[in-house]
Amino acid sequence: MPASSNVFVRYLCKVLFNLISCADPMKRKTNDTTLLFRLSFVLFTCLFPIFSLLIAQQNEWQTDYERSGYLSTPRYEATMNYLLKLDAASDSMTTGVFGHSAQGRELVFAIVDRDGLADPEAIRAERRILMMIQACIHPGESEGKDAMLQLLRDLIINQQHQGILDKVSIIFIPIFNADGHERYSPYGRINQNGPTEMGWRTTAVNLNLNRDFLKADAVEMKAWLQFYQRWQPEFFIDTHTTNGADYQYVLTYALETGGNMTAPLTRWQQQSYLPSMARLMEDAGFPVFPYVSFRNWHDPRSGLISGVASPMFSQGYTALRNRPGLLVETHMLKPYRQRVEATYAIILSTLGILNKEANTLSRLVTEADIYTASADFRKKAFPLRFSIDMTDSTKVDFKGVEYELMRSTITGGEWFRYHRDKPATFSLSLFDQAVVVDSVMLPEAYAVPVQWHEVIERLKLHGVRLHALANAIDVVAVTDSFTSVEWFPQPYEGRHRIRKTASVPVRRKLHLPAGSVLVPMNQPLAPVVAHLLEPRGNGNLLEWGFFDAIFEQKEYAESYVMEPLALQMLDSIPGLTETFAALKASDPTFAASSWAQLNWFYKQTPWWDNQYMIYPVLRLESYPVLP
Repeated sequence: MPASSNVFVRYLCKVLFNLISCADPMKRKTNDTTLLFRLSFVLFTCLFPIFSLLIAQQNEWQTDYERSGYLSTPRYEATMNYLLKLDAASDSMTTGVFGHSAQGRELVFAIVDRDGLADPEAIRAERRILMMIQACIHPGESEGKDAMLQLLRDLIINQQHQGILDKVSIIFIPIFNADGHERYSPYGRINQNGPTEMGWRTTAVNLNLNRDFLKADAVEMKAWLQFYQRWQPEFFIDTHTTNGADYQYVLTYALETGGNMTAPLTRWQQQSYLPSMARLMEDAGFPVFPYVSFRNWHDPRSGLISGVASPMFSQGYTALRNRPGLLVETHMLKPYRQRVEATYAIILSTLGILNKEANTLSRLVTEADIYTASADFRKKAFPLRFSIDMTDSTKVDFKGVEYELMRSTITGGEWFRYHRDKPATFSLSLFDQAVVVDSVMLPEAYAVPVQWHEVIERLKLHGVRLHALANAIDVVAVTDSFTSVEWFPQPYEGRHRIRKTASVPVRRKLHLPAGSVLVPMNQPLAPVVAHLLEPRGNGNLLEWGFFDAIFEQKEYAESYVMEPLALQMLDSIPGLTETFAALKASDPTFAASSWAQLNWFYKQTPWWDNQYMIYPVLRLESYPVLP
């Protein structure tokens, strides 16, 4: 209890003692009317200052959001000032900086621990787990920031929710995208109902941080990955606001239960966390539903779909690291106050659940880390990509609103008009059965040649255990020889992504220079490594353009050199004439291009670049014996 509250209590006790003394019949010297007047006067004069001071104290700790009548969200500086004020008022809270934005703003975090511990090892030594809450990765979606400032105040200053931090400690990032947060205006989110002004979705260099968890291009994400690796929280919450359709739910959520985590962790989420969370949210007045995606955009009757998140998203990434990640999505059309209150409720509910489930979740996370580092994990095909089984669905009740399909008088296209004053419950088909559509048998190790510095740097940022070669070695390894590659025509998140490739595996004896790194797969981050380095991984580095240079042919044969050489080859190499004729017959584009045909002959010569279209990352079937 704050010191000022203790003064109030002592003062109140003294007042009550005096009143009781006055009311004692043995000491009463005056008539009842005089006594009543005296009692009233003493009560008023003594309690009025107390209530005035209590109101002043309450006002002192109001957040900017509360002062605005629950309509506005504070700027970066005001947010940090309030957080530092909380820190100064309590021994249980510690603030710090884990990095800087592209424009140089500090990326601030807060640790709240019942004993004031601010080190992950020390906290876990007390048998407590860690829950990380992240706000303002998209700064226009600021409910998590305002909800957490209230909750921290209620925990630290108002001494509410006693015992809820007995087995869990909090890591809070109030503003992840600090530069986007300060691109502040009333026009940040055209689809959204408040706050009055807000930040912008992307960083100062126009990157969406919630597409960057795997490739880590943004300086903010580089800092976040190192911070996450240091703390490795057992549970993660990322707070957002939706786009999309209209419906009754104030809050929807996503949690990875489709098969991209170990079976015990998946069962815990399905059987322990989700039922408890849904019940607590119902009791708080906020019934919840899984994140809403319709088969046909905006059309509820088309049915619902729910699949496995890509690891470029926050909850998909933490799943790869064997830690549940909860995506919180408040509904953009609901009043801002409702959205903040729903976010407060789900964070508080989760704290309560984790406080009870701490030992179980800690054990399951540890067991998952041990399993993904084991040889048994590599004996089974590792799923790289999932799809949704559109032949298998269940019926669910969905609390939507009446709507109608309209024809635009402007464009002639179709659009949906929702009638939010007409709530309706629909019985919808939910398609949520994930199926694996691509998988791979993981090697004992990967090898990345020293010259691919950017790739090695990304592995380090993720906390992957590496072994840098002190001396050069020769290895026999399997890699991919690409036969075709196709890029998306438009840039996405600052890069031109590869749309699709075709390849064949090749086994080669290769030289690895000193400084190259071996990436052993007997480590908990094996799933992260696979998605980064496997050419078919979801969000892999090849797809994001980290290896685009291998697809560029750098040497060419002049026609006056190649033409006579090609004739000699046709005369001297058995079967070449037939192969060439078949290729011309099957590929009209090839048959119409003299350059392509001569280049094909060049490819059959010893002068051809034997590294062209060869993936430089190697799969090692056994870990090499090092000198």
